[in-house]
Amino acid sequence: MTLALEAVALRKRYGRTWALSDFSVSLPVGRVAALVGPNGAGKSTLLQLAVGLLRPSAGDIRVMGWSPRAHSQQVLPRVGFLAQDVPLFRGFSISDMLQVGRRLNPRWDQATATTRLQRLGISLSRSVGHLSGGQRAQVALAIALAKRPEFLLLDEPLASLDPLARHEFLKELMEAASTDGLTVLLSSHVIADLERVCDHLLLVNAGRLQVAGEIDDLMARHALLVGPQVEPDVVIPGVEVIKSLRNIRQTSLWVRAQRDDFRVPAGWQIRDLSLEEIVVAYLGNPDANAFPAPSLEGIAG
Repeated sequence: MTLALEAVALRKRYGRTWALSDFSVSLPVGRVAALVGPNGAGKSTLLQLAVGLLRPSAGDIRVMGWSPRAHSQQVLPRVGFLAQDVPLFRGFSISDMLQVGRRLNPRWDQATATTRLQRLGISLSRSVGHLSGGQRAQVALAIALAKRPEFLLLDEPLASLDPLARHEFLKELMEAASTDGLTVLLSSHVIADLERVCDHLLLVNAGRLQVAGEIDDLMARHALLVGPQVEPDVVIPGVEVIKSLRNIRQTSLWVRAQRDDFRVPAGWQIRDLSLEEIVVAYLGNPDANAFPAPSLEGIAG
């Protein structure tokens, strides 16, 4: 299996603080992956390590099979990176920004960038400083895609956008990913948007990878069980409880289990969980993790 991103025992320290600690991950080529986690979890650090902006304190990271810093000439032409602050020169026109991209990138596709921006109604003569947040994000995406990368990494590009601008941005991104066969790693707090466009999840918490896998598989293997009030130490066979809430009338359990042979215990109800509900459940329980999903037997009544 060809990997777009691979890290083994990766660590990064800022002073006395470990941003990443013993972080290991494998992301296959061709995925559109969501990178999620709370602020300070290490997401931006991971992305900056992947493009060679930072040097690991320990461990190893490889992009498309190469070390980003030791083999930058092999990595950088294949990788596009869009930082959270959308770094564009505000005093430049869009045409000027495209010329900068053309001069810096040997695989530059001017026609694709120009066509994409014209389709969005963004004039190349406009000053970057006069664009809306959504327009600046679209220009930055057009520049990143005109580089013709194989692997596109995006650090919170949706953070400052309104819902319509987010929709338009993701539409352009997915069109490019489908047309060009891009691998995408997209960091965002807007889980509902990620659920619509991503097929893979990487959940980072406290500098470690907590959950990784295909989103459809993760959603199929997680559920909410609601049943009678039970004691906290009561165990339901065949499930791993990720989160629980109890009151005087009922118990709610966010669980992981095999769903193929799922048999709901008498007196309990089951419903599917959204991706956001799964993410929140894991973030509330840092000791729980999911890598490949476990082989658990069906719930016994």
